[in-house]
Amino acid sequence: MSMSSAPDAIQHATFGDALLSAYASGIPIAPLTTTDPGLTVEGAYAVQMHQVTQWKRTGRQVIGYKVGLTSKAMQQQLGVDQPDFGHLFDDMMLDAAAPVSLDRYIAPRIEPEISFVLSKSLRGPGLTIDEVADAVDHAVISLEIIDSRIAEWKITLADTIADNASSGAVLTGSGTAVLGSIDLGALPVTMQHNGIVVGQGVGAAVLGNPLEGVLWLANTLGELGQTLEAGSLIMAGSITAAVSIRPGDTVRATFGQMGDIEVTFS
Repeated sequence: MSMSSAPDAIQHATFGDALLSAYASGIPIAPLTTTDPGLTVEGAYAVQMHQVTQWKRTGRQVIGYKVGLTSKAMQQQLGVDQPDFGHLFDDMMLDAAAPVSLDRYIAPRIEPEISFVLSKSLRGPGLTIDEVADAVDHAVISLEIIDSRIAEWKITLADTIADNASSGAVLTGSGTAVLGSIDLGALPVTMQHNGIVVGQGVGAAVLGNPLEGVLWLANTLGELGQTLEAGSLIMAGSITAAVSIRPGDTVRATFGQMGDIEVTFS
């Protein structure tokens, strides 16, 4: 064990508690990397896990993961060459059929994503894309509400990882597809905000193929000694840039032949 491990653990817990307080108060905090410019990716995941442990203690259940920073544009913006991940909890699944309240978010934005539900567990590292495809039950159209407990979205890679990959909530649509029935890389996706087109892309915007997001996640979790469990929901990454949302807004995302999903915010 390194000499710095005990102080590091205290720092990670302190950062984690500060983020938990931001959720509770709705008041964002300064970037963690301002306080500790040396915060590493590993340290940032330790901060995330501190919060995950606390949330589990309150009875929240992990239902899957989100993969972030999958587009070249976002990777260049934060100066990184790989994605990141955050945990999804049962109470983050929202129903698009009724207006969704934005009360519990600080600076919410929304993104269209292709998500996947697993029928088999995946244990990396060293998995192949074929093994991942074999473990997927179906793809589903979705919207992710992202949010930042870091003030004004002034985030580095370590900041967003520590903040549970800037996750907020998940809305899934009725449009699903089994793999092989559809070319997800070529799937055209359009997002409208209050009737105006604000983003367009194709599934290949996510690492060339959204399944690559699941592969990266399964192998990364495997390196950490964790299994990607059957039944998990995995949000593979955004297809367009995120758009800020406010009460009264309506967002509609169309996923080619998979259909569309619409939500109004209150």
